Amino acid sequence: MFHPTPISWALPPELPWPRFLRLLRHPDPPREWLAAAADLPELKKRPLLLRWIAQHPKAPAHLRSTLMARLPWRALAAIASDAAAHPQARQQATEKLQQLWTAMTQGERRSLALHAPRPLWGLVWRTPTSGVLAAFLQHPKLGLEQLVALIQPPLRPVQADALAASRWRDLSPVAEQVLRALDRSLALPDSGLALGHAVPWIKAMDDETRILAASRTLTPALRRMVHPRRGPED
Repeated sequence: MFHPTPISWALPPELPWPRFLRLLRHPDPPREWLAAAADLPELKKRPLLLRWIAQHPKAPAHLRSTLMARLPWRALAAIASDAAAHPQARQQATEKLQQLWTAMTQGERRSLALHAPRPLWGLVWRTPTSGVLAAFLQHPKLGLEQLVALIQPPLRPVQADALAASRWRDLSPVAEQVLRALDRSLALPDSGLALGHAVPWIKAMDDETRILAASRTLTPALRRMVHPRRGPED
């Protein structure tokens, strides 16, 4: 009869590193082993590895909280987006990212925007930086419904420009929502918007959709542009 080999819950250097790294993802390690692993000097120098302890379902809550405070944003983003992570770990990682966002460099924001967890999407969308918005609009988990929900007045020029340069520019639901937000934003103080921002979205709609959109448009000049009896270039 086959008997599985007992697992050795030793630590480096007694345990080879490849074996140790596999055990960090074991579904049922001893809690005291996780705590001892987190205290290894080599692991303290590698915060991306500490992520696996912080998010482990078997990690004690006090250990998780301690590690979360030490993790860099890349590790926090990985935890927040990992469905296998403990729910408390995902929540803590998301909250920590929200706190860190304002202090991040533009390069860090661009990197995070492409993989930001969903609770951060509103924060990312309101960032007035074209590079950040361009990265966010390529987010692999961003769907049509979620994007349309984000496009609300006040619409800013940087948002309109990023959308017009994105993969979403030819989709009618996006075009309709951008026009609606643009219409409600044109008259706002310091909006920075111009009628020209509407042109790519008008071109993305067929005549029937344009007639409907025009009937809902409040700004007279924009309504004339949207209606198919006049082209957006007129």
